[in-house]
Amino acid sequence: MVRTQERKDTYSRVLCANSRKGLDTLRNFEASFTSSTPMTTPDDVLSTIEQADKRTPAIPESLPVLPLRDIVIFPHMIFPVLIGRASSLKAVAHALDRDKYVLLLSQRSAQTDEPTLADLYEHGTIAKVLQVLRLPNNLLKVLVEGMMPARVLKSAGTTPFLTAHARPLSFNADADDQHQKALIRHAAELFEDYVRNHRNLPPEVLSAFENLDDPVRKLYYAAANVQAKVDAKQRILDAESLTEQYTELIQLLSNEVELIRLEAEIDTKVQDQIQKSQRKYFIQEQIRALQKELGDEDDGGPELGPLKEALEKAGLPKETYQKAMEEFDRLKKTPSMSPEFSVNRTWLEVLAATPWSVRTADDLKVSHVRQILDEDHYDLDRPKDRILEYISVLNLVGSMRGQILCFVGPPGVGKTSLAKSIARALGRNYVRISLGGVRDEAE
Repeated sequence: MVRTQERKDTYSRVLCANSRKGLDTLRNFEASFTSSTPMTTPDDVLSTIEQADKRTPAIPESLPVLPLRDIVIFPHMIFPVLIGRASSLKAVAHALDRDKYVLLLSQRSAQTDEPTLADLYEHGTIAKVLQVLRLPNNLLKVLVEGMMPARVLKSAGTTPFLTAHARPLSFNADADDQHQKALIRHAAELFEDYVRNHRNLPPEVLSAFENLDDPVRKLYYAAANVQAKVDAKQRILDAESLTEQYTELIQLLSNEVELIRLEAEIDTKVQDQIQKSQRKYFIQEQIRALQKELGDEDDGGPELGPLKEALEKAGLPKETYQKAMEEFDRLKKTPSMSPEFSVNRTWLEVLAATPWSVRTADDLKVSHVRQILDEDHYDLDRPKDRILEYISVLNLVGSMRGQILCFVGPPGVGKTSLAKSIARALGRNYVRISLGGVRDEAE
């Protein structure tokens, strides 16, 4: 009796598809189960189903091709497709006038506007047009149901739309194949993990998956609900057996589950960092408020207090010190997470580290300077003479304010090394500052 009921369900799914004749046959068949006549044997039911299968419309030899952009439609899936190409509109019209069957093939590149058969993948899905809705701007919304996988054999025509000869494919689970069973179970576990952790998939997706018993339907259902690129999904259709298809599905699900895990880990780290920054900011504001109550706000607290002390001990000129204090007051009011905070603090640290009041005793002996210059450099008579002339004037005048020696020349001629020699000859500390970040290698 159980087997007979399964046959009845199978027969119902076969005949309830399209025609009035099929519905009448279904009613007659169901009436045989409720009539008072003796129940037929399973063999009789099987014979009736086989006869009904023979009456089921066969897939035509030549099918209109419907190219798809950025999507793969699998068998046993109902999906809406937006159509705007003139050739695709004609293909749908042709299918509606006949048996409503189309061949869905995904494009290799979504940028191709008028694809040929060579621009489409070889494996696709034979589908049936269920509903057509006309939209503005000459668009059609076509509801299609994937019937079975298929492989293109050859082209059957290119005008006014693509047509092709395709061979329907059939995949069945092997109850004795333990390796295949392990793949099916592992794929189910990965898909459940994927749905539970994905942000955009509702729990109903997993419920519908768990209600499926057929491994082939479960395969296509899982593949259709994975949000992945076309080429990754297409590899499932391209596989030659159910075992290979499940292997491709497991690889796809493993990659997606790992990506979801990494995204969740990154989100957690970002949230932790934001919370730490906010917590630090609130604590700093509380400390600033307490310091204000105690009258100790001027030193900037434990974080900026040492910087203020360094500025006061640096011996800055009066104008420079006033500007430094203005920037320091701005720094106290700037949140530490702001980019401006680090820029202003670095500028003040450079001011505090500059030796404003540290001086060295100059050795202005012309003979000593000449000796150092000759030791460090060969030739360069004109620059050496200008340097010695400058030293001689310093000996006579005592001090020269506003006088700067400027060396001009391409990189590598010795400007920097001359400056080092001058510093060594005079007994001064050598400090190099690149104005505007222009170093020798940047010139």
